[in-house]
Formats: sequence, C-alpha cells, structure tokens
Amino acid sequence: MDKILEAVVMSSYPNNVKQGLVRRVIEAAKQPMDSEQCWSMLELSTKLYLTGDTKYKREIGKEVLEVYGRYHPEEFEEFFNVRFLLSLLQEGYGPLGKRSHYVLDYIQLGLQFVLESPSANSIFSLLRIEVLRKVCERPGPKQCAKISKLLTQHPQCIPTGKHQLLFCQQLIRCIGQFQCVSEGEEEIMEFLEQVNKVSGLLQRIWRTQTSAILPSLKELFTIISSTEEQEVPSNALASVVQFVPLELMDGVIRNLTNDDSITDVQMMMAIGRMIDWVSWPLGKNIDKWIIALLKGLAAVKKFSILIEVTLSKIEKVFSKLLYPIVREGALSVLQYMLLSFQHSHEAFHLLLPHIPRLVASLKKEDSNSATSSLEQLAELIHCMFFRFSGFPDLYEPVLEAVKALPIPNEDRIKHLLGQNAWTSQKNELACFYPRLASKSETGKIGLINLGNTCYMNSIIQSLFMASDFRHSVLNLTEGNSQPLMTKLQWLFAFLEHSQRPAISPESFLSASWPPWFTPGAQQDCSEYLKYLLDRLHEEEKTGKRICQKLKESSLTSQAVEHHYLNKTLIEKMFGGKMMTKIRCLKCLNVSSREEVFTDLSLAFPPSDRNVRGSTSILPVEKIGPQFIEPPENAGQLMGSPWIQRKAPMASDHAALSVSVETLGFQERREEAANPIHGNDVGVDAAKDPLSAFGEQARAPKDSRSVPDLINYFLSPERLTAENKYHCEKCASLQDAEKVAELTEGPHYLILTLLRFSFDPRTMKRKKILDNVSIPVVLKLPILVAPEETEEVCKHGKDGAVPGSGFMTVVYDLCSVVVHSGISSESGHYYCYSRECTDTIPHGQPRDGVLKPASDKQLDFEIQWYLFNDTRVSFSSFESVSNITSFFPKDTAYVLFYRQRPERQSCLLHEALAEAGRLHGEPSLHKDLMEAISKDNILFLQEQEKEARNRAAYISALPKSPLWWRDLDRDKDDDSSSGGCSPAAGGGGSGSFHGLVF
Repeated sequence: MDKILEAVVMSSYPNNVKQGLVRRVIEAAKQPMDSEQCWSMLELSTKLYLTGDTKYKREIGKEVLEVYGRYHPEEFEEFFNVRFLLSLLQEGYGPLGKRSHYVLDYIQLGLQFVLESPSANSIFSLLRIEVLRKVCERPGPKQCAKISKLLTQHPQCIPTGKHQLLFCQQLIRCIGQFQCVSEGEEEIMEFLEQVNKVSGLLQRIWRTQTSAILPSLKELFTIISSTEEQEVPSNALASVVQFVPLELMDGVIRNLTNDDSITDVQMMMAIGRMIDWVSWPLGKNIDKWIIALLKGLAAVKKFSILIEVTLSKIEKVFSKLLYPIVREGALSVLQYMLLSFQHSHEAFHLLLPHIPRLVASLKKEDSNSATSSLEQLAELIHCMFFRFSGFPDLYEPVLEAVKALPIPNEDRIKHLLGQNAWTSQKNELACFYPRLASKSETGKIGLINLGNTCYMNSIIQSLFMASDFRHSVLNLTEGNSQPLMTKLQWLFAFLEHSQRPAISPESFLSASWPPWFTPGAQQDCSEYLKYLLDRLHEEEKTGKRICQKLKESSLTSQAVEHHYLNKTLIEKMFGGKMMTKIRCLKCLNVSSREEVFTDLSLAFPPSDRNVRGSTSILPVEKIGPQFIEPPENAGQLMGSPWIQRKAPMASDHAALSVSVETLGFQERREEAANPIHGNDVGVDAAKDPLSAFGEQARAPKDSRSVPDLINYFLSPERLTAENKYHCEKCASLQDAEKVAELTEGPHYLILTLLRFSFDPRTMKRKKILDNVSIPVVLKLPILVAPEETEEVCKHGKDGAVPGSGFMTVVYDLCSVVVHSGISSESGHYYCYSRECTDTIPHGQPRDGVLKPASDKQLDFEIQWYLFNDTRVSFSSFESVSNITSFFPKDTAYVLFYRQRPERQSCLLHEALAEAGRLHGEPSLHKDLMEAISKDNILFLQEQEKEARNRAAYISALPKSPLWWRDLDRDKDDDSSSGGCSPAAGGGGSGSFHGLVF
C-alpha cells in the first residue's frame, strides 16, 4: 500500500484525481493490517511530512500519520520511540544541508497518540532535556515559537527543577536575539505572533512556578544592561515584561536600584533600552515598568543617570506619538520624563522643533486616540511653559500650534509638577545645571539659577548692560573699602571676560541677600533692586569712596564739580530728584519738599479713569505754567504725602497733568507748527524707524502705555475727606491738592510698574495683567530754574520752552525685566537688554554746540538680547513689545531707560564719554585678571574631563534607530498635507517596520 500511495503522490495527475486515490488508501488504512505494512506506511508518511517539497505532500503525510496513530496505536508507539525521537532532535531528518524544519511539528503531532503509552514518560524525559538543549543553541523566533507551541500543548515536556529555571533564562536569551529581517506587513505580523507564543510560554511557567520570575528578570536585566560590544538586544524583550505581575514591581525596582553591584553605566544602558520598548506594539504595562524604574532611580538620587537617559531618549519617545498602536504607552512615558525633568529646560526644548508638526499630524488623523492625545499633550506643554517661562522666541510657534486646545488652570499645573518632581529638595539638583558646551552665539554670559534666584539674575544682567554703570564699577581700584561693590565688580568682570557659558553668582547673592528674604522662595525683583542700590549707596556714603575719578570738565564750575564729585556712584547713575508740592485750597499756601529717588514706582490708574483722554498726548513744549505758584519760603511738608492717589475731578481746571511725550505712540505733528519740536528729536517722518513696526508700535485704544502711567504719577491729587491735609497757616485740616514734579532726571531712569496689589478676599497679592505699551524713546518734562532755561535756550539747546519752567529730557529704552506668572510669590523673571552708548559720530559744531548725528535713529539699530538665567539669545524690540500679546502672563515689570546727553552742563555724560572713548572695557586690576585667567584654565580642564566622561556615557547608551526618521518620513509632503503620514494613516506597512524595529 505504501508503494501505491507514493506512486499516487509522485504522479503528475491533477490534485483532485490524486485526492480521490489518496482517500481510498487512507480508508483502507483504517482496516486491520500487519505490523510490517504499518511500519512501511509510517515511514512513508514521515518522509512526506518532513521532506515534502509542497504543502500538499506534507498534508497527505499528516493525514496518514493521524490515521495510523488512531487506528494502529501499538504499531505507532513502536515506531514513535525514544531512540527515533532522539535521532530526529539531534541529527535532524533529510540530506545534509537540507535538514527538515518540521521536526518539532512532527513530534508535536505524534505526541498526542502516545500520551497513554508506557513509553510516554521516557519520551517526556527526553523532550525535557532536548528542548533545553535546543534553546541553549539560540534558535530563531520561528523555531522558538514551535518549541513554545509544543510545550504549551504538552506541559509534561517543560523542564523541571533547576532545569526549568535555566530554560526560562535561556529562552529570554533567545528572545533578546530575535530580529525581523523582512519589512513586509505579513512577515512582521507573523514575527509578532511568534514572539507572543514564546513569551506566552514564559507566562505559563511563571503562573505555576512563581519562584522562576525573579531569576528570569535578573537574566533579562543582565541582557539589557550589558555594556559589551554586541548586537543590540531585541525590543521583543518587552513582551516578557508585560507578563510580570504588577504586584512584584515595587520589590523588583527596589532591589535593582539598591544593588551596589550594578554600575551607573549598566543602569543607564538598561533604562535606555527599556525606554526603546515603547515602540513595541500591543505590549501591556511596559510604560508602567519604565516609569517605575525612573522613579526608583530618583528615589536613590541617581540624577545623573536620569538626566543622561532623558536627554538621549526623549525625542525618540516623542516621535512614537505618531503611531496609534503605541501612542498610549509612549505618551505616559513622555509625560513622566518631562514633568520630572524640572531642574532644566533642556529636555522640553529638545522637543520644540517637532511639536508643531506632530500637532498638525494628530489633527489631520482626526481619531479619538489623536484627540485625546492632543489634549494631554497641550496640558503637558502648558506645564512646561509655566515651569520654564522666558523663552518667547522659542515658544511662539508651539503656542500657535496649540492655541485652539484647552489650557489647564494653574492649580492643575502645580499639581502635575508637584507630584512628578524627582525630589522636593531643589538643592539636591543644584549641581546638575543645564549643560552648555560653549558661550552663547551672542558672546554674552548667562547666570546660573541657584534656586528661584531668577529675580536677582535679571536685575544683575540689566545693571551689567547699563554700560556706563558697568564701566564705572569695573574701573574701581583695588582696596576701595566697598565689599559689596567689590563683589559686584568681580561678578561684572567674570560676565565680561569668562570663557564659561554661564557663571554662578553665589558669592554675590550671599552678600546682597536682603535679610527678610526666604531662602529658596521667589522674591520681588524690584524690592531686591531697591535694596541693592541702597546698600551700594550707603556703603560708599559712609566713607568707602570709589577710587576711580571721572575726568573733570573745564566747562563746569568748581561748585558744580564739587557737588558732582561728592555724589556716590549710585546717585550719579540712578539718582534723580522730585519736588512734591501741596497747596491748601483755603488759604492757597504752598508747601514743598525736594526728595531724591532711584526709581519711580508707577501705579495703574483706576479702570474708570481715562488717562489718555480724548486728545493725543500733549508735547512737553506746549505745557504752560503750573497751577501752583512757587512759594516765597518753602515750608516742610506736613501730613502724609504718600497717600493713595485719587482721580481728580473732571470739572477742575487745576487738574491738568504734566504730560509725557513718547515717540512712536502718537500721531506726528506738523514740524512747521512748532519750530522747537523740529530740533527736539529730529527724525523725518519718512525716515522714522518706528514706521517699520506699523500699528505694533502704537498702543491699542484700550491698553495702557508707559507715558499713561507717568502722566498718572505726575497728575495732581485731591486730598479731601479722610485724606485732608493739615495746613500750618490755617492750623487745621483742609482740602488740598498735591502734585509731583521731576526736578532732576537720573542718568538711568528706572521705572517699576506696580503690578502687584493686595487682594483682601484671598489675602494674597494679585497681579495686574494689563498689557502696557513700552516706547523705545521717552521724553520727560523736567522742572528747571528760569535762569537755567534761559541759558539753555541762549545756546540753542533742544528741549527748553521759554517761560514754561520745563525742559525735555530724552531717554532711550535699554532693559525690560519681565515677570512671567500671576503672583509675586511665584513665576519667573527674565529680561531683554541692549547697550545704549554714546559711540555714534558727531556732526560739526554749530554755535559752539556739538550735535549728535541724527539722534541715533531712535536706537533701532542696536541689538537686543534676551537673558534667561543661563540662556542668552539674540532678540528684537518687536519681541519686547509683543511679549504680552503672545504670553498674557508675561508682563513688563521693571524698565531701564538711559538719558541722552543733550545738556551741556551734564558733567557725567562728558566724563563717561571720555572714559569710554576707545570703546573698550576698562582694564582690571591684577588680582582680578589673574582670578579670571585661572578660572578660564580650570573651565577648559573641566570641559576636557566632562568630554571624556560623556564619551564613556554616550558610548554606553544603546544604539537605536534614528528617531527623527519618524518625524521626517514625509518631509517633502508637509507643505501640502500639513502633517506626518505615519500618524495620519495610523501607521501603514511602510512605517510599521520602522516603528517596531
């Protein structure tokens, strides 16, 4: 019969004819027959099954085997013996070089017919040994899947005892070497099915033998933590972790993170490879294990590992959001990585270039998964905006991309940041500053944030960029008996000459720290600035004079010179004077008092007060005499001159304010109508640089502007009711009017916008978020003596109006400190700055007066910089003026203006101009230069050492596929589709292989 069957199978008859003949043979095989005939048929069917070159032949072999196993069990058991199986497993079947791949399938097929036979146990014992030997030979995924299928169907063949533990470990080793070489979707799906069969076997073993779990995981960790040069372990190992019971997670992670035998490099390698597992499709709980290990490392303060791994892997994790099949797990890991990385903006900033494209792609996909992910991503982005504010140039494209998505409230943001931080002790991360390889391309140096010290950093950078002040500080001689000023000199010198990208202001912070400030808490930068200037002023005033003298002017009288040289540096640079006058409305007696100031605190007018009025702001030149007559003897100011300002009565003619003029925020006037205005800031309308900004340079109708706030500050205030003034002449409380007038403009005008007010309902200081337009050029009315006005007019100087008592002083904007946040107790400070100097060429003298050339074109050509702690970047006035429009919580808070040198009597300007004639920084004393030189050498040594250490770390990090290919896959199509095709298409066959492997 075997000859007949072989002839039929090998014949050229059509398959349907063959099938009929085979049916007859199979039916005949169900009848009793002798042992020799059965053996011949079993040999033939074995040959057909194992070496058949077509599926049809193998199917016939299978059917015949099943018939003889069922109807001739004794003969089948005798044929299917231990010796035959051992030969199959060790030597294979078929000619050399063409051994059959179906041996395991054949054994699985035959086992079902010998389960009750006496030889069953011997067969099981043989298979327990042989399957262990097989997996030790590292078979591929296909053979491992066949072993797993065999052992799943016949668990009696699973190795037992110590062999079972070894089997699990070796099987994990096999999985670690699985690779899918094909990119076809069918082949990939087959590969995934094979991996699931193998990992499913491990799950089955672990269920019955839980003691094998921990040794198996230890073997897995050994594989992924290996630092030897070898092939990268397969991501298929993720399929093993998904079957580990979650209740074991805490113990496993605790043992790993507290094992002293595991080096940092090994741990970094392991967690890096685990993060790569987010690309494994359909894996359960993988994200939970990754996050648990990251948290475990944070618990034992392995911050250097966390930082390196996060920065090297976060972009790859982000790219996996394109694929719906792995999106949920990837988003969970991304959320934890970003929310925990709170000591530096580095991780978030790595993602900024990719966010707009991903958002566009998710919107295009338009699925429930994409919608949910977009909302979570937007929440995450706003958390990062909140934590790392002060980067408007980088954030604008991202903000534009997510503007239509929901914005979380501040409580939600604080909750997310609070529960995910690596540690609540910020000083534990003090040594892990953002890694900067070299100076900013701007050439400027940043300041390291020492724990909510951005308020100090922004003030220091603003003072440093005040070049006249910086030159004076750097010119101080050694041994000047001013310890705080000396520390500022050293800080400025390092900011000027250090090779470091950023320096630590720790020494200056400890010296300038206001005693009532709470360490580690956010503080008011304006309060710090006032305290700092006062300290520096008092230090010099009490006898510790600066040694560097500014050049004397031959045109200045000895009295003026003596008065000037007696001033402290703070008075020379930031000191101004203001006259406060109060007039009794009954007897018309006026008392006045002159005070000095280093900054003007500008309150916001009540919402019902329109400071602008219905007409444009009046120029200084058109202001008439003030309503208050100068008193014969100015008496002492009585009562409380600092009473809250109230709006004057509309019908009161005396309520005309002293107006402030600004360039670029008002309609231009006819030059011929006001010949004095033509000499004021002479820029032709056609050449006005402000015209380039169009409406952006003009304040919106309902918004405030800096001139509005100054006008409100200088406007008269009515003192009535509970605020009545005690008049000395009347000897009683009387209604009165109070007005402030500027009598001397400071060299650097500091304006503080009083944005924080106390809310009695919440018992907290709330922030006024009103947008305030900031002029790049500001004109202030300064009250001067009549003889000085005449002297200025006689020499043809700009700005004085005969008979008015006022003259115009022009200021150029040089720094803007921005507060980001909604409370003075929180948020972040950063600043925009530029250097305003007198280095422009001058025109020919006229009437003995030197004229500036075109008034510096309103300074629009001077480069702006953005200082945000360690980061310094180029910026522009357009960015300064639009900041609140893009980021409503980012508002200008402290402004620095520099006075233009237009008054011939100003000794300070001439001395400073002479000191800076070479337009170079002052030479430093020997000790300071040596300290900077030594630190620069030390920095180079640190760089070399860090480069070696990082090279070791980076070489240890797992090498994975290029993550950016996911985002760049359809780069050429972006202009038309607006998104990335892998996400929009849900991950097609072309992108699926790149996803998993």
